[in-house]
Amino acid sequence: MELSPYPFHALVRRALRELESSDSLFGLSRKKFFLGHDKRDLSVDFHGRRASSALGPAAGPHSQLAQNIVLSFLGGARIIELKTVQILDELEIPRPCIDMETIGYNVEWSQELKLAASLEEYAKASMLIEILQQSGHLPLQPGFDRVIYDMSVGYDLKGIKSPAVMAFIEGMKDSTAVVERLKGQIPAEYAQYRDLDFNTQLADTLTLSTFHGCPPDEIEQIIAYLIRDVGLNCVAKLNPTLLGEDEVNRLLHQVMGYDEVQVPSSAFEKDATWKQAVGIVERLRDLAQKSGRSFGVKFTNTLIVKNHREFFPSEEKEMYLSGPPLHVLAMNLVRKFRQVFGSTIPISFSAGINKGNFADAVALGLRPITVCSDLLKPGGYGRLQGYSTALLKRMEELDTSSIDAYVISAHGQAKEALATLEISPEQKREAESAMDAGGTLDVLDVGLLRRWAEAASLLNTEMYVEQATADTRYHRGQNAKVPKKVGSHLELFDCLTCDKCIPVCPNDANFALPMAAEQIPIIKAKHHEGAWQLTQKGAMDLDKKHQIANFADFCNECGNCDIFCPEDGGPYLIKPRFFGSEAQWRLYPQRDGFFVSSADGGFGVFGRIGGVDYRLEVVDEGARYWGDDFELSFNIKDLDAPVTGHGIGEVDLTYALIMERLARSVLHGGAINYVNCLS
Repeated sequence: MELSPYPFHALVRRALRELESSDSLFGLSRKKFFLGHDKRDLSVDFHGRRASSALGPAAGPHSQLAQNIVLSFLGGARIIELKTVQILDELEIPRPCIDMETIGYNVEWSQELKLAASLEEYAKASMLIEILQQSGHLPLQPGFDRVIYDMSVGYDLKGIKSPAVMAFIEGMKDSTAVVERLKGQIPAEYAQYRDLDFNTQLADTLTLSTFHGCPPDEIEQIIAYLIRDVGLNCVAKLNPTLLGEDEVNRLLHQVMGYDEVQVPSSAFEKDATWKQAVGIVERLRDLAQKSGRSFGVKFTNTLIVKNHREFFPSEEKEMYLSGPPLHVLAMNLVRKFRQVFGSTIPISFSAGINKGNFADAVALGLRPITVCSDLLKPGGYGRLQGYSTALLKRMEELDTSSIDAYVISAHGQAKEALATLEISPEQKREAESAMDAGGTLDVLDVGLLRRWAEAASLLNTEMYVEQATADTRYHRGQNAKVPKKVGSHLELFDCLTCDKCIPVCPNDANFALPMAAEQIPIIKAKHHEGAWQLTQKGAMDLDKKHQIANFADFCNECGNCDIFCPEDGGPYLIKPRFFGSEAQWRLYPQRDGFFVSSADGGFGVFGRIGGVDYRLEVVDEGARYWGDDFELSFNIKDLDAPVTGHGIGEVDLTYALIMERLARSVLHGGAINYVNCLS
């Protein structure tokens, strides 16, 4: 399945209707919104601009569709690294492609939409966040309205210089044309938002992904081109292979115990060496300074490993490791990098971040800190709130009210860090006085505080990396437990209704569908002696509080909901799948599913069940139902009424009843969803 962009008018309608009338938005409970804190300053500098949090979702399945970006914002993220785009924008990604059963593997890497569609999704997200802020329904604390979007591209200079990729980059720098077009799509009932002064410079920062065949000698050329000729602030996202084959294997196998994880030697042969990387960074740092731009690095991309599991298609010989073991590898790279460059080059971090180590990473002065894999676990985007809560708790324990003061105090390295600074005696006395008084350090000069924090971050790094490397939280023993399965198999209706499949969906495709508890009769119709006779052969019992459904246009069949579903079969394959258009429904004849459209006094349904196509139209109580070899009309509410029409053999009316119940529920069941907001 390929992703299909959702119309902006429907996206606005869904978000505002849900925000105005329910306790959730895109399935995320308001209790999980993190919209600011009035006592602690979480602001950070990123490429000379300001953002409201050191937290932002990393490039991955959480950042390619507009609703994912909004969900990240609601959870507390304020620096959004968008999914990597490349010149090859018609990818055939294996299905399934995400395996979070234990530590985390995937076989997908780039944005699945076309380049122009990617740009539009990012513009939609930015505009929607501004609309939500102006709606008055989000109680944002001062400063938490600010968001930075960081674009990401790969993987070679030729592709990046291509007209298509450059059009994407220029569109991100100035999206006026896209924004103006989308303004006109804001539905009439919310026309007041068409006059908002939407941000049209979506991004002036870019992260280069040096993965998937990006030649080492081109890394420098690409960043130099983007800084010098395109005028961007840049980050080079580097690979864990920079530790070297011996060290990577030592940490994976001897220290953390992941003996089954094997990194192919070719991964090291194709990647830059540490010596090459140091030279590249030095020259790009100097170029950025001369150009009036900023340059930083990011640790790290995922790690290429051999596919030793059965979850992905067997023809996939390699997969990409994330999660706990990558955290240790990446942190060791941070230490190695800082031993060479100190605090002179900003470091962004992405590897195995969760609420248990987010505050630790902040204490190392890393910014922004990004996350992906942890949001693929139960709770989804709602897990983000725990990150900010954990950080704020640590800051309050240390009586610090800014990130810099927290970095200085976090690991008890304040005195040692201060001693390394070349400052005036007066500045030293002021710093020591603030420290000895036990009060806040934030009364100090901002410049002094920043330098002190940078010095402390280096000492904190040495301490934390030793701790993290030895910490059994990241070792195989504590990451071998798999999600529990109960042995039953999913069916179209009813299940355990644990709802785990809803928040773990990377694209917000799974949703709860209100359906009344009832019995749907199993009815067969057969033409006999000039009339249609109906025979009931049992019933389908629906007794759960709601059903689980899937919006097929957003489902890329990654398989993550199957990982966490206690039952077998996969919700994305078994549960009712709703398509956003007839064209989308027809595009995938191999997939069962439904397209529902409303009309005056009724609705229509295109259905595919068991690989067979059906169609149903209902106006008031009258139903018209047909397939390849039959067409019947009957009273949907009174099955004792006469049935008319023609057909060959026995016709199963049960499918018509199922389609009718699904259509009424998704259109008029009382819950806001992607289907009933389309019209």
